[in-house]
Amino acid sequence: MPTTHTLDIANAGGSSMLLDIKNLDVTFGAGDNPFRAVAGVDLQVAPGEIVGIVGESGSGKSVTMLAAMGLIDAPGRVTADRLSFAGRDLLTMKPREKRAIVGAEISMIFQDAQTSLNPAYAVGDQLLETLAEHQNLKGAAARARVLELLEQVEIPDAKSRLSAYPHQLSGGMSQRVMIAMAIACNPKLLIADEPTTALDVTVQAQIMELLVNLQRQNNMGLILITHDLAVVAEVAQRVVVMYAGEVVEQSPVPDIFNTPRHPYTQALLCSIPEHSKGAERLATLSGVVPGRYDRPKGCLLSPRCPYVQPVCHNEHPLLEATHRGSARCFFALDDAGRPSHG
Repeated sequence: MPTTHTLDIANAGGSSMLLDIKNLDVTFGAGDNPFRAVAGVDLQVAPGEIVGIVGESGSGKSVTMLAAMGLIDAPGRVTADRLSFAGRDLLTMKPREKRAIVGAEISMIFQDAQTSLNPAYAVGDQLLETLAEHQNLKGAAARARVLELLEQVEIPDAKSRLSAYPHQLSGGMSQRVMIAMAIACNPKLLIADEPTTALDVTVQAQIMELLVNLQRQNNMGLILITHDLAVVAEVAQRVVVMYAGEVVEQSPVPDIFNTPRHPYTQALLCSIPEHSKGAERLATLSGVVPGRYDRPKGCLLSPRCPYVQPVCHNEHPLLEATHRGSARCFFALDDAGRPSHG
């Protein structure tokens, strides 16, 4: 895959941002004890930037992006101080205006392509529907565009696949169809949620290379939600680490890999097999991400953190600026990977 380049978000003006999120909350449940699945998330993505969002299952990565897309249904509630796309306020936008943007200018690839595609329709018909809905493209022009899209995502013998049903395609081929649907309207922002889930290693590499090539050809913003830190290290300009619904660290690549500031980021990096060469066991972080009924009073990582101090059990840390990013920790790690004195 091509080598990544550095993008200085700190010096980019807010008005130039493609996606600009400030203090996003997503809450489920009613009554006296609603559950904040996402709490106070800030996120900015510039045109042409690749941002990786990482964290364990249950960290709020997918829910954050579904909220940005306007895909959280009641009884879920989404609030934010700011939620804008290309300078347009998604919070106050009328539903009709939002429908014209979501799926066209903002598009999303979901985790499991074979369950996201409609099993009752041929893939060609599903692509035609996308073009008719968002670009009012029909007839011969639409069919030509569908064939062009399938060829663009490198599906072999694309013409013969137009009449194929999802169950007749492999996992990798289904994922390519999903990518074709996602880029059909030349989106400005593409969100890829675990785009290589359940694919074998060779196909994973092909899909990631395809996504990055398409992103660069079209200068799209790309948000990559993944567990694969190696992929993030190779293709992203910036990494957002989430834990229990919060952003715990944000930093450019390669800084976040060389000098992680948050203990959770450090633990994620230590769990990569390459970091444990020669060891008898792979490094792990004991415990699980807290859910609705077992959330700590103070720092959400405190029951699992190897550097925990008394203050961590009682007070909740803020996301504070670090050298080139930010971290949510009273004792952010220094360059040597040791906790500071706070």
